[in-house]
Amino acid sequence: MRATSSSSISLPSGYSRSSFSPGQIKNGERRPEADDRRGLVLVAGRHGEAERERIRGAAGDAPVEFVQSARDRPDLVERATVVAGDLDDELLARARNLIWRHSWAAGVDHELTDALSATSVTLTSSAGNGAIPLAEHAMLLMLMLNRDAPRWLRAQAEHRWDRFEHGELNGLTCGIIGLGHSGSDLAAKAAAFHMRVLGVRRRAHLPVPGVDRIYPPDRLHDVLNESDFVVVTAPYTPDTAGMFGEAEFAAMSETSCFVCFSRGGIVDDDALLTALREGWIAGAGLDAHGNEPLPPDSPFWDLPHVIITPHNGATTAATRQRGLDIFVDNLARFTDGRPLRNVVDTQVGY
Repeated sequence: MRATSSSSISLPSGYSRSSFSPGQIKNGERRPEADDRRGLVLVAGRHGEAERERIRGAAGDAPVEFVQSARDRPDLVERATVVAGDLDDELLARARNLIWRHSWAAGVDHELTDALSATSVTLTSSAGNGAIPLAEHAMLLMLMLNRDAPRWLRAQAEHRWDRFEHGELNGLTCGIIGLGHSGSDLAAKAAAFHMRVLGVRRRAHLPVPGVDRIYPPDRLHDVLNESDFVVVTAPYTPDTAGMFGEAEFAAMSETSCFVCFSRGGIVDDDALLTALREGWIAGAGLDAHGNEPLPPDSPFWDLPHVIITPHNGATTAATRQRGLDIFVDNLARFTDGRPLRNVVDTQVGY
């Protein structure tokens, strides 16, 4: 498993404008010239006029074009030095002037294609934009599971007064798998609820506020065994794909609950179904799913003690605003020739 990184590295080394094409120049071999930083900036997506003005201001002398989708204007893709938004492999092959591409998403697993890895194009993400609401969503799911909130909702729908003894998070152990932006924010929130917090990350020697103890990935089962709630916040990478299988759920206590809001592909759905049906674990809160949208006939919908949300935990106006802030800051950095934030290592996946 690899933890999310927010480190900055220098812009890809520059080159002669006339000689560049994706795949010919590897990252770090040359330095971009001033003229390269005044090339076309193509921004995809819906942006109001105030947002457009912020982007134009950060671009300096560079021309900026706005489109709903890059596919709408392949001619602009061919000219662009910077593209913000989706860019499939077909368009990437036409982007002969491209230096830097920005993803509006925090997780870029769907964008890390072999074609992109073969180029010198720098990819940045919006990592961190949804950390706050995702951590809030994890707390919501833990509270709902701990207090059996669906029972109250059923009673309300039936106009039935149903009082019962329920749990509390105070004193329970929260094991966080991945201590990047959202995992770190969740640690602080869980600690504020007087929970004991354990974490798993590759760089286990680096402390995180609110985390009582950090374990390396090879100690994952120790954390699973000790945790009342296991929350997956790790990015989806080749190292984390399918990392939760039968052995991992068997390592959890039968009174513990599983929460996933990062990427569903980290979990073996069949193993999770087995764990829930056979009582290996007490319940689950699932915002991320292996198959999205979750099909209507998925057995997860009807399992008791399972709460389903439609990958909706970070769908807030503030998440979008923070994503824009990251791009605007990076565009100003690019214009000035300074290091970018949230640069993705395409070989490791974050």
